Amino acid sequence: MSDYKTFNHPERFIEGWYWAIPSKQLKVRQVKSVTLLGRDLALYRGEDGKTYAIDAYCPHMGAHFAEGKVEGNAIRCFFHNWKFDACGSCVDVPSLGKPLAVEVQTWPTAEKYGMVWVWTGDAPKHPLPFVPELENEECDAVFGSHFVKNCHPNVVMINAIDAQHFNTVHNLPLKIVFDYGEINENAIAFSNTTRGGENSLFIKLIRPFYKKEVTYKMCYWYGSTGTVTVGPDFFHFHIMFALRMTEGGKTEGQTILITKKRSPFGGWIFNRVVLWLTQMVGNYFAKGDTQIFQTIKFDLRTPIKEDRAIVQFIQHVEQEKSLNWRSWIPVKAR
Repeated sequence: MSDYKTFNHPERFIEGWYWAIPSKQLKVRQVKSVTLLGRDLALYRGEDGKTYAIDAYCPHMGAHFAEGKVEGNAIRCFFHNWKFDACGSCVDVPSLGKPLAVEVQTWPTAEKYGMVWVWTGDAPKHPLPFVPELENEECDAVFGSHFVKNCHPNVVMINAIDAQHFNTVHNLPLKIVFDYGEINENAIAFSNTTRGGENSLFIKLIRPFYKKEVTYKMCYWYGSTGTVTVGPDFFHFHIMFALRMTEGGKTEGQTILITKKRSPFGGWIFNRVVLWLTQMVGNYFAKGDTQIFQTIKFDLRTPIKEDRAIVQFIQHVEQEKSLNWRSWIPVKAR
C-alpha cells in the first residue's frame, strides 16, 4: 500500500479548487501575493468586484505583479508599467505606445463561504466544494480555526473516516462502519452505520434524538477539502476542512463553519449561536488528533477490514487527475 502515484505524495496533488485567501482580505483594486501549491500568484480584485489570479512574475523582467496596480479589471506592472488584461494578454507597453503579443498564465477564481478559491487546471470542470445537504441552500459561513499540520493533507483527511480511532482516541463506545458513495468523479462521500454503546450512559442519553444511527457524514473534494455533517435527526452541524499542501508535503488548513441562511428576523442571531455550537463540535473531534498529525509517518502496511474506508479513499485519489507541485503540469500516466 506504499507505492502511490498521488496519495500522500509530497510533490503531487489533484486538479481542483483550492482555497487561496479570505475574501475580506482582497478589496476592490487591491492586489495580493499568494503562493498556492508551490506556484507564486498575484490575486487582485477588479473594479467589477470580481477576483482574478495571474502568475506572479511579469514576462518582461520578472517583477512581481503584487507590486503593481489594478486598472479596471487589468493589472499594470510596477517596474516598466506593462499592462495585462484579465485573460493575461499584454494590452499596453507605454515605452512602445502599443501592446506586444505577450501573455501571462491566468487561473479561474471563485468566491464562496467567505473564501477566494483558485482552480488549478485550464478550465473548471467541477463545482466548488459544498455540503451535500446544503447544495441548494443559501448559506451563512464563518471561519473557525486556521492550522498547520506536519503531514500531508490526504493523511489529515482520512482521519475523519478512521473508524478505529473514534474508539481509541475519542473514547466513543461505538462500532462504526462507513458506507461509500460517489457524488461526482471528483467528490466521494461516506456515511456511517453504528452499533453498540448499550452500556454507555452518554449513548443512552443521546439515543432518543436519533431515529436509527448517530448521524456522521463525510464528503471529500479533490482529496484535500472535506465536509463533515454531524448531529441529531432534528438538527445537523456542518464543518468544512479546506486544506492545501505546503512545501515538503505538509498541510495548511482552514475550518469553515456552515449553516443554511435563515430569515432576517432573528435568523442572524440564531445562526451565530448555531455556528458557535458548530465550532464546539469541531473542537471536540479535533482534540487528541493534533499530536498524531505532528509525528505521524503514514504508511498503511497492514490494512485490516476496519480500514476499508481509508483504502477506498486512497483508491479514489489514485484515480484522479494528478498535477505536479509548483508547475501544475499533469503527471504522466505510468
